[in-house]
Amino acid sequence: MLSVLDLVTRLDNGTLDLAGLYRQVAETIEAKEPEIEACAFIDWQRLKTPDNVHGPLRGLPYGVKDIFDTAEMPTTYGSPIYDGYRPKADASVVSMTARAGGVAVAKTRTTEFAFLQPTITRNPHNTAHTPGGSSSGSAAAVAAGMLPFAFGTQTAGSTIRPASFCGIAGFKPSYRILPTVGLKTFSWNLDTVGVFAASVADCAFVLSAISGREFHLGDADAAAPRVAVLRSGFSVEADAEMLGALDEAARIAEAAGATIVDFAFDPALIAADNAHPVIMNHEAALALAYEFDHHGDALSPRMREALAAGGAISVADYDAARSIAHRGRRRFDDIFEAFDVILCPSAPGAAPAGLEATGNPAFNRLFTLIGAPTVSVPGMHTSAGLPLGLQVVSRFGSDDMALRAAHWLELQMARK
Repeated sequence: MLSVLDLVTRLDNGTLDLAGLYRQVAETIEAKEPEIEACAFIDWQRLKTPDNVHGPLRGLPYGVKDIFDTAEMPTTYGSPIYDGYRPKADASVVSMTARAGGVAVAKTRTTEFAFLQPTITRNPHNTAHTPGGSSSGSAAAVAAGMLPFAFGTQTAGSTIRPASFCGIAGFKPSYRILPTVGLKTFSWNLDTVGVFAASVADCAFVLSAISGREFHLGDADAAAPRVAVLRSGFSVEADAEMLGALDEAARIAEAAGATIVDFAFDPALIAADNAHPVIMNHEAALALAYEFDHHGDALSPRMREALAAGGAISVADYDAARSIAHRGRRRFDDIFEAFDVILCPSAPGAAPAGLEATGNPAFNRLFTLIGAPTVSVPGMHTSAGLPLGLQVVSRFGSDDMALRAAHWLELQMARK
């Protein structure tokens, strides 16, 4: 994989130049893209002639999920309805990244409108397995070493889960830390911009560069966090290997000085978790009303069924779900008096075999609903060698804490 921080250091000290980096990226894409199929569009001309770009990102090439508008590259939202579509403007995040010195060289594949219908992207660790979704191409491209970082989105689990399946770091910031302007909306109360990179520190650097916020991560000898370990309580249970990885990470953290306590959801948080699909599906039916009404035959059967079901949710039920979510957010903020972060699985297990489904977001959707910052920390694997990610969560607005604790845990696991 390509480390953002390593590349920046090498560009600064002169052991690497942009032309050499872009040649390396182009060669890796040429070698791996035919098998992985992570990219919906590649700007080969830009890869051949890198500009002399300044800013904290130093001209690093990156990928942007094909759910974001880009003026200089096609944007299809993962749907044949938008084949050849060229927006007139970039999404805000794309413009912010350009101002920080990042260069978009590829649109990465997404599931249809960032929902459930899988795309053709395969997992670089084992191409017989899904890379997860909906940010399938972004996670796979970073994991395959094709790009140093890429943007995705999360409405339920579409950043954290693919990061876990592909063995990389994924960060979903607090709700609205990054703007969703120019993003094809699926659920306006849930859609959140996320970032993928090789490590937690790489994700933090990218977010700092584009957001104007400074995230101070510390090192392996920094003060250990207070960690609440959450093993169950979601709508599905984690498998044995994921639970084993969680317990091992907790043991490593405790041995390094972390305070470890067990934690379980209370009824208010379980109710909020159950409210998530009501809000998401009702809003999706409205957000994609034009596509459903005028291009229904071009939608996948799975999407048509979901939008029809969302349209059948009453306004009263939707409003009740929003009230439950609001109570859940207030309750979630209260629980952090006794600890700094929650540690739990990023997914029920490793990436499932096959490309027919992208995995279950059960371990992610509550934290998306709450708007809390979440980080998928790489470093664990199954006995078969497939990656297992562990999720670090903090209270809303405490992105610095989530990243610092996740970085600390990543460093402790690397020592073992």
